[in-house]
Amino acid sequence: MSYFASNIVILIAICSVAFVLLLGLLNMLRGGNPNLSQILMRWRVSLQLGAVVLILAVLWARS
Repeated sequence: MSYFASNIVILIAICSVAFVLLLGLLNMLRGGNPNLSQILMRWRVSLQLGAVVLILAVLWARS
């Protein structure tokens, strides 16, 4: 995988984590459904794990 492609994949992973985090914050600030907040939190944690694993894999492949 080229540097450009790996950077794009990492950027997409980080942006997806940020997007789900913002959705959860907006839901909480509006006083929305607490079950939705829990679902979004689980998605965020899963996406964070995926992003960290992806970043480590790209760093390992580049070395």
